[in-house]
Amino acid sequence: MSSLQLDIHRFFEQMVQFSPHGIACLSLNGSLLKVNPAYCSILGYSEDELEKLNIREITFPDDWLPYTDQVQNLLARLASSFTMDIRYLHKNGDIIWTSVQLTFVCDTHNGPPLYGIVHMTDISQLKSIEQKLQESIDRYTPLKMHTHDAVISLDLDGIIVNGNTRAQELLGFYNNEFVGMPFSRFVGKNNVKQILSDSLFDASMEKKIDHIRQINGQIVEVLTTIAPIIMNEMIVGFYIIAKDMTEQKKLMIEKETAENTNKAKSEFLAMMSHEIRTPMNGVIGMTDLLLQTTTLDDEQKEYVEIIHKSGETLLRIINDILDFSKIESGKTEFHEIPFNIRDTISETFHILSTKADEKQLSTTFTVDPNVPHSLVGDSERLKQVLINLVGNAIKFTPFGGISVHVNKRIQEDHIIQLEFIVKDSGIGIPADKRSYIFEPFNQVDHVMTRKYEGTGLGLAISKKLVRLMGGDIWVEPADAPGTTIIFTLCLKEDHNSDEYQANTNEGIAHASLHILIAEDNIINQFVLIKMLEKQGHIIKVAANGEEAVKTALRDRFDIIFMDLQMPIINGFDATAMIRQSLPPERCPMIVAVTANALKEDRESCLAAGMDDYLSKPIKNKSLLDIIETYMKNKHLSAKRSGESK
Repeated sequence: MSSLQLDIHRFFEQMVQFSPHGIACLSLNGSLLKVNPAYCSILGYSEDELEKLNIREITFPDDWLPYTDQVQNLLARLASSFTMDIRYLHKNGDIIWTSVQLTFVCDTHNGPPLYGIVHMTDISQLKSIEQKLQESIDRYTPLKMHTHDAVISLDLDGIIVNGNTRAQELLGFYNNEFVGMPFSRFVGKNNVKQILSDSLFDASMEKKIDHIRQINGQIVEVLTTIAPIIMNEMIVGFYIIAKDMTEQKKLMIEKETAENTNKAKSEFLAMMSHEIRTPMNGVIGMTDLLLQTTTLDDEQKEYVEIIHKSGETLLRIINDILDFSKIESGKTEFHEIPFNIRDTISETFHILSTKADEKQLSTTFTVDPNVPHSLVGDSERLKQVLINLVGNAIKFTPFGGISVHVNKRIQEDHIIQLEFIVKDSGIGIPADKRSYIFEPFNQVDHVMTRKYEGTGLGLAISKKLVRLMGGDIWVEPADAPGTTIIFTLCLKEDHNSDEYQANTNEGIAHASLHILIAEDNIINQFVLIKMLEKQGHIIKVAANGEEAVKTALRDRFDIIFMDLQMPIINGFDATAMIRQSLPPERCPMIVAVTANALKEDRESCLAAGMDDYLSKPIKNKSLLDIIETYMKNKHLSAKRSGESK
């Protein structure tokens, strides 16, 4: 052998020896005749160990059959070589993925094969990456297919790679014909590639893709999210996630329309309340004065009582409509203060006693001894429910009586659920009518609306109030005559009941007060003057806000009844000017007088610096309560002053 041949032979030996790829010489029966170091390293065996093994012993069982099929094709001269991915068993038991190329060496060109040359590359890491990628695809493919949003994959140049079914619908296709099309075709922007790259650093770029132009030219408004597609820590494209905003925008418009309608309704009701209550103040106030301060013969008294009763009925209807409107709009708030449950029921019967006495009906109530005397909740709302239910019972009971019984049902922690049973001996409710008597504007019979008066809102309001207080209300089926309505609600224990039960009312001497009436309506002036003069007070009148401010700064007054809607200066501004100009010790009690009866009106008055609030029409009792409050505060102030000395 020449020197050149020796050098070439040595070169090939070294190339096999130091190759990073596994190289082996394989006999026709599968025995390993010779292996290089890389082959040993890949499989974890020494050269001696491998040369004692057959290739079948280290091949993963599931891959042996596909491998032998390829070898048979090669032996049959159907191919000159083959390459395939095949798994081997490492010496430590691990499974190694490899890419193997097998070529047979023949003695002559057409002679039989003598042995095989194997080239092996370890692809375990690549297979692991492929498996993770496939798992990722398997994980997100159902999400892409079933999401309600369009998911479109783009390459780095903004060309569509694929899209889900929702993307087909959004772009206006029946299949994936959009694949390969530039996404700019559908968004009407030539700088899509720039938008995509900028979105990596600026999330606001998503807002630039705010509509999709379908293949038929129709525009669809969308909300877009742009997310990068990352493979092997490299960004290879972008996801466009587009939400069709057509339905959402429609719902937003409907919601805004409903809110505007509700606001307009509330404003209309507030305005109508003011407009109706102002003349009603004159009607009810004057009939009050006629009945209490003048001598009338029987016929005159009957006429005045009819006027008074009609006014009260109209006012009750107005109150029901306003109350229902507030509850519907979610503006009803509940106050949690201690109250005596027995006193609340007693007050309910006292308020309705006149109507019950007129019909000679008996009224009784019992409270289970297990029910605490003092509980925490909104007694006024509870009283409103009881007045509605007991009032209805009186209305529809021609003879017999009405009873209320209260039980303690359950107690959890400090919350007590009470059960109220309101029973009457009246005309009853047919079984087929019980399911909707708590619906607004429904009564057992439309004839009753005319016969018994009312709006049909009392039970609907009661149901909503009871639900808001954590309870329920229903008609109890009964074979006996009459109606039994049961409702539940939740109240809290009063931990300061002893303090609450203490009697803090001290004897307070009443005296003549100096009172300013700030009112531009002559009839309302007259009603207030007469009511207050009958109580023995000294009265002055201001016909507008400017005159009220001047009079209040010039003379001393104990109380100012301030109408809110007056010419020149309104009641809010007049109150602010008086508060700013007078020292606290000289400032009178200022009471807002308004025809508005919404809760927010009261809050606005108190926030503007007024001490109390009266809603028209004004009654003697309301005025007496204000005077009583003033006298109590004055008495307490004097007492504290004396103690400090």
